[in-house]
Amino acid sequence: MNKENLAFGKKNYILTAASVVLIIVGFIVMAVGPSSTIEGGFEPDIFSTRRIVIAPMICLAGFLLMIYAILATDKPKNGQKES
Repeated sequence: MNKENLAFGKKNYILTAASVVLIIVGFIVMAVGPSSTIEGGFEPDIFSTRRIVIAPMICLAGFLLMIYAILATDKPKNGQKES
């Protein structure tokens, strides 16, 4: 199997892995917080800027990078024709 028949190149796989890591980091940032000492009590930290603004923006950046990783193509080197 030659490289011309592959759907994605090395660049696509690296960008896809980076986007998956970015999405996972976003969800971890959203989920991690101080543990509640009150059983069943209200935790005001769920409304922190980190959880409702920053973490979703990190996840969105990961999803946008995933779209770019799927659509990105390698430019042909000099002397090679585009197919």
